[in-house]
Amino acid sequence: MTDVVDADELLRRIRRGRERAAEEERAWLERAGDLTATDPEGAREAAGRALAFGAVLRVLEEIVDPGRAPAAAEGTRRVT
Repeated sequence: MTDVVDADELLRRIRRGRERAAEEERAWLERAGDLTATDPEGAREAAGRALAFGAVLRVLEEIVDPGRAPAAAEGTRRVT
């Protein structure tokens, strides 16, 4: 990355990344729920991916809004 960006552009990029991480987390949680009955191994893998995107989301939220209580993911459930 050789482009020089100002603080506003950097913040916009971080916010886009945060939105994408939230979308991916929701999608993988939904997929995990859909796979629970038919493919337990696939459901575990999808849940793991949702956890990874959730971690990225929380880090980006802390960068954008430091010290704020983390937002609970709606519909989060454990998939086994």
